Amino acid sequence: MGGVLIGAGLGGFVDGIVLHQILQWHHLLTDHGRYGHYPHATVDDLQDHTRWDGYFHAGTWVLVVVGLFVLVTAVSRRPALAPTPREAAGLLLVGWGLFNLVEGVVDHHLLTLHHVRDDVADPLAWDLAFLAAGAVLVAAGLVLRRSPAGPGDRGRRGQGPNGVAAGE
Repeated sequence: MGGVLIGAGLGGFVDGIVLHQILQWHHLLTDHGRYGHYPHATVDDLQDHTRWDGYFHAGTWVLVVVGLFVLVTAVSRRPALAPTPREAAGLLLVGWGLFNLVEGVVDHHLLTLHHVRDDVADPLAWDLAFLAAGAVLVAAGLVLRRSPAGPGDRGRRGQGPNGVAAGE
């Protein structure tokens, strides 16, 4: 669970940094959604959008911190629960993909707070591509997490190189 939360938080950071800040395709509140119109014509409007983007980033930061706490707590109580590098990468991808799916469905479709691209006439294709990317990330993470351990994963979970538990 900790790895998934960390992945969701990091996925949120990628969304906020790349889509909000670098590409400037949208802010958290930029659409004419069910819950109001969020103008972006003045400096005051931009300050409001930037503030809400900051709340978004604070939330993704909290996901990472909570995920780290959950992971460290679980591993300190039961070291055998420590994920292998492959499993950890898979969990991070699952979390990132789940972030995309939840954020895409909730913010883009249910609340219509914004779309992936608010600067195009028909943003639906971009929103659907975002959801598809989330599904691919989840699937890739699940495959990676469940795939056989590679050479760098030997000796994990208290096992020796032959897969025999240490001390047996």
